[in-house]
Amino acid sequence: MKSFLWSLALVLGITLISSSAWAEPSGKVVLFHAGSLTVPLAQMEKEFEAKYPKVDILREGGGSTKMARLIAEVGKYADIMASADYTVIDNNLIPKDAAWNIRFATNQLVLCYTDKSRYADQINADNWYEILQKKDVVWGHSDPNLDPCGYRSLMVLQLAEKFYGIKGLNQKLLDNRPMKNVRPKSVELVNLLKTGNMDYAWEYLSVAVQHGLKYITLNDHINLGNYKYDNFYKMAEVKVTGKKPGTWKVKKGKSCTYGITMIKNSSNKEATIAFLQYMLDPQGGLKILKDMGQPPFIPCRIADQAEYDSLPASLKPLVEVKN
Repeated sequence: MKSFLWSLALVLGITLISSSAWAEPSGKVVLFHAGSLTVPLAQMEKEFEAKYPKVDILREGGGSTKMARLIAEVGKYADIMASADYTVIDNNLIPKDAAWNIRFATNQLVLCYTDKSRYADQINADNWYEILQKKDVVWGHSDPNLDPCGYRSLMVLQLAEKFYGIKGLNQKLLDNRPMKNVRPKSVELVNLLKTGNMDYAWEYLSVAVQHGLKYITLNDHINLGNYKYDNFYKMAEVKVTGKKPGTWKVKKGKSCTYGITMIKNSSNKEATIAFLQYMLDPQGGLKILKDMGQPPFIPCRIADQAEYDSLPASLKPLVEVKN
């Protein structure tokens, strides 16, 4: 009898362990993300929840710096942070709130407009900076203190002055952009363009494609989209607010690289890791990014072996160590 009971307990134990190991992910996953990822992440959420109907992905988008600070400084809860600039994660969340930072995609800056924009029939890659200086033209960008697209937009202007060799070009452009045209996040500018309240706005190429906007592509020396020009990009510098009130830091130009991490105090690691595994899969989330105009890294990248070793096991096949 004892032998029978022991065998029964063993079978039940193995069954419980197996069912736990293969349990379907469930519960809520809170995802903070860059505004420029709103459209592809909406599609990823739809596909992932169709595969795992017990999981509810809760997304909140905004300027990457702002979203990271909500986690690090305000104490807002999140399971995942996806940033338009991977250094935002390094500077604000590691090591206290996160242990690793996966770089998963690139982008570039473009100048967006619509058929309603003044001089829409004249603007091109050779005269855009002349059009933006016209007094009747309304153009803008996002807040550099809250959104990487904001400080990257300012870097583009600085790089244009150096590339074209036109002394004072950067300041002349800024003189024709009142502060009211600087908005908290870049996706807000899309609505202003579409309603005709703004003629031109700096956006990521992926955002332009996803929202059906017209856009001017710039030379690789200017657009922050080609890592081969990082030595040129770093000549651009933008001063932004620091972590503490009254402090400042300088951001140097660098090619656009997106990063993602899992927050250490995630209370639903199983579902969080399952979503990350889907998102970083070349046939999953990365395919959606590619189809929506944003080139992914395949495989995704991580800075060093120590960070790689700290990754969840299921993510390691999707990532390589590469600076």
